[in-house]
Amino acid sequence: MSSRRRSARLAALVVGIPFAAMIAFLALTPARIEQRIPNVLDLVLTTAHRLGWSSLDFDTVEVIANVLVFVPVGILACILLPHRRWLLALLVGPAASVAIELTQLLALPGRVPSIADVAENTLGATIGVALCLLASRILSSPASASPTLEAS
Repeated sequence: MSSRRRSARLAALVVGIPFAAMIAFLALTPARIEQRIPNVLDLVLTTAHRLGWSSLDFDTVEVIANVLVFVPVGILACILLPHRRWLLALLVGPAASVAIELTQLLALPGRVPSIADVAENTLGATIGVALCLLASRILSSPASASPTLEAS
């Protein structure tokens, strides 16, 4: 394994562990997020409305958040799994999302599990894997290699 790949994996772990803890906190506590931080959601909606996005409502913010919060899941899965097994990274997002929704269904009566959440989270994770693969391809292309000087 190259030193660049090792460094990327270490960075992914350093960022990924707290990120996973944050997702667990948001998804696996009895109270929904709008009950825990209502002022933040009100601020987001008010700001969006002032900027002209008057059609934005809580449901749309929730969909956007479900997609965006899982983009890093896809990126982290792509970085942490062996390079030749990147297809497995596509399964990490849906598996994590299904696990969250099942936990909400079976153990958190105040939460409402949703197939739509699984689909939105899966979309976010898939975007993350695609971004990771694109970045990997760009960084490993011959054009991105440092130029060498030739002696004349």
